[in-house]
Amino acid sequence: MFAVIEAGGKQYIVSEGRTLKIEKIEKEAGDKIEFDALLIAGDEVKVGQPTVAGAKITAVVVEQGRAKKVSIIKYKAKSRYRRNVGHRQPFTEIKIESIVA
Repeated sequence: MFAVIEAGGKQYIVSEGRTLKIEKIEKEAGDKIEFDALLIAGDEVKVGQPTVAGAKITAVVVEQGRAKKVSIIKYKAKSRYRRNVGHRQPFTEIKIESIVA
């Protein structure tokens, strides 16, 4: 059985026991989170409009972190213009505990 959830404006395919990194949520490690299901597929497929009625996905926060650095380089030829800026995107790693249809 798997489901589709929305977190941080993005959609993720999840199944029980899977860990994934989503956009940062202000929760501590060990806290529980509930998501609404946009779609649930098992023996039969249930598609929500926009969410499936009565369906809940529970997850636990594993850790808060920051991704590897991405280097943004700006350069203009013949004008001595160079800029190098780094960015580390914060994330929340969660583990899916249960999918209740």
